[in-house]
Amino acid sequence: MKNIAFIGLGVMGFPMAGHLVSKNNDLNIRVYNRSIGKSEKWLSKFKGSLAKSPAEAAEGCDIVFMCVGNDKDVEQVVRGEYGIMSSIPENAIIADHTTASAKIAIELNTYCKKHKNVCYVDAPVSGGQAGAENGALAIMVGGEKKDFDIVLPYMNSYAKAVTHMGGVGNGQLTKMVNQICIAGLLQSLSEGLNFAKKSNLDPSLVLKVISQGAASSWQMINRGETMVKDSFDFGFAVEWMVKDLEICINESKRNNSEIPVTELVNKYFKQILAMNGSRWDTSSLIKLLRN
Repeated sequence: MKNIAFIGLGVMGFPMAGHLVSKNNDLNIRVYNRSIGKSEKWLSKFKGSLAKSPAEAAEGCDIVFMCVGNDKDVEQVVRGEYGIMSSIPENAIIADHTTASAKIAIELNTYCKKHKNVCYVDAPVSGGQAGAENGALAIMVGGEKKDFDIVLPYMNSYAKAVTHMGGVGNGQLTKMVNQICIAGLLQSLSEGLNFAKKSNLDPSLVLKVISQGAASSWQMINRGETMVKDSFDFGFAVEWMVKDLEICINESKRNNSEIPVTELVNKYFKQILAMNGSRWDTSSLIKLLRN
C-alpha cells in the first residue's frame, strides 16, 4: 500500500482528500490541518490517521499532497521547523494544489531536489468548492513528466481534467491565465445584468436566451441567477480572488505583459473587501453597480 499525506483540509482540500481515499483502496493516508478540529471532522467521515504537524504527516510517505493558503503558507509547510522536508523520505514527491506564485514553486523545487532529491509538482486547481466536492476540478500541473505520470491517477480521483503544462512553475502560470480570464468575465457579466435591469428587462429571461449563444460562459451559467437574486454567501471568496490577482499582477510586471482590465477589476474587488464582503462569492462584483 502507498503511504500518502494530505495537508490542508479547507473548503477545497477536505473534499479532495475525501475523494482521494474513497477512490483508492491501496492508500494509507495521513491528514494534517492547522486547526485540528478539521482533521478530526475529516476522520469522522473517511479512513485515515491524524498528524499533528506537516513533518509527522510526511514521514514515510511516497507522495505528499497539499492545499494551503499562499506563498508564505507553502514555504512554512514545506521547509519550516516542522515542515515536510524535515521528515519526507528521499525520492518522494510533493504535489502542491495551492494557488501560489511560480517563483515559490521554482524555488522549492530547487531546494527539495538539492536536499533529498524530492520532486516538486505545482498543481493549482480550478472549479471552486463545487468542483472539489463533485470531484470535477481542472488541474494544471507543472513538473517533470515522470512525476506527473505518478501523481496523475491520484489527481484523477478529484478532477475531470488533469493537464501537464511543462516544467515546474507552469502550473501556477496557467492558473494565473485562468484568473485573469475570470476577472474580466465577472465584470462584464455584472455590467450586462445591471444594464438589463436598468432597461426594465427580466434579467432571468435575458440569461435564458443569451446563455444559448456566444455570450455564454461558466460564470453566466453557474452564477447568473444567483447574481440576479443578490445571493453571494457561497463559492470562491473575494479575498481569495484578490490574493490570486495580486499574484497575476506581480507576474505581469515581471514578464512585461499588459493586463489593464485585470488591474481594474482587482480594484473593484478591493472595494468589495471594504464593504465587509471578503467571504462573498466573486460574482458579488455586481453589488458595486446597484444603486
